Amino acid sequence: ANQNMMQLTEELTSTENKVAFARQAFNDAVMAYNNKREVFPSSLIAGMFNFAAAALLQIPADKAEMREAPKVQF
Repeated sequence: ANQNMMQLTEELTSTENKVAFARQAFNDAVMAYNNKREVFPSSLIAGMFNFAAAALLQIPADKAEMREAPKVQF
């Protein structure tokens, strides 16, 4: 039982790390897109086709517990 609990804890930690990495990769892509659409000559194309600025994926301040791995208790 203890071995299973340790494995579950490791998997939860690994999953949380993957989610954090994906969130950072998404935000990096959004920042690159937003910067690209503001720089000439891309800004001309973005304006012609109404490319809107993309929003970053953020965790609200009142949801800070979402940044931490969940606690597992049995």
